[in-house]
Amino acid sequence: MRPSGRDLDSLRNISIEPNVTKHAEGSCLITIGDTRVICTASLEDRTPPFLRNTGLGWVTAEYGMLPRSTNTRMRRESASGKQQGRTIEIQRLIGRSLRACVDRSALGERQITIDCDVIQADGGTRCAAITGGWVALRLAVNKLLKAGDIVSDPVTDYLAAVSCGIYAGQPVLDLDYAEDSSAGVDGNFILLGSGRLVEVQMSAEGATFSRTEMDKLMDLAEKGVSELVAAQKAAII
Repeated sequence: MRPSGRDLDSLRNISIEPNVTKHAEGSCLITIGDTRVICTASLEDRTPPFLRNTGLGWVTAEYGMLPRSTNTRMRRESASGKQQGRTIEIQRLIGRSLRACVDRSALGERQITIDCDVIQADGGTRCAAITGGWVALRLAVNKLLKAGDIVSDPVTDYLAAVSCGIYAGQPVLDLDYAEDSSAGVDGNFILLGSGRLVEVQMSAEGATFSRTEMDKLMDLAEKGVSELVAAQKAAII
């Protein structure tokens, strides 16, 4: 029995509310169980120096957790003057995942920055950030298309992410904190809407796993991502 009472292959409740901020070109509040992340997309008519005069655009991301997004207050990273290694790793993951579904030549020489701010954490924050980040990206690109600033859609597919792991000896979908903190195996799966893999992060957290178990986790991830993509479609109608 999972602590939440969910079936082994059940996601937590999902909610994606689009256009939650006034100024960002694209935004949403994504809620997965008790994990809540605000994602915003900001458009800039410039690219990083290494892309100037190439005709290619860029998508990048920043990630952060508010001090009371967890059960005890965390110190703001700005107070220490530097980001933690975990933060840097996650925002790089978000950025490269989103670039996997973007035709950068169709985007043109402009940059879209996806900011993902965790306001409440209960496991799976990076997966929620990627899933919500795609919605913010999609909404921002829609504005470019509507304004005629670009002639073809640079977003080539849906993109979502979900965690899977082995908890109490059983492969489970979408780990919450209670499961994540004691799982024997933990993984994050990022997939396109077509089902093609973008990235898989898997590690043994005290127990090894077999190829058969890995296949079961992959099956769970495909099911979970298909449900997340359905939520994305409903949010951007």
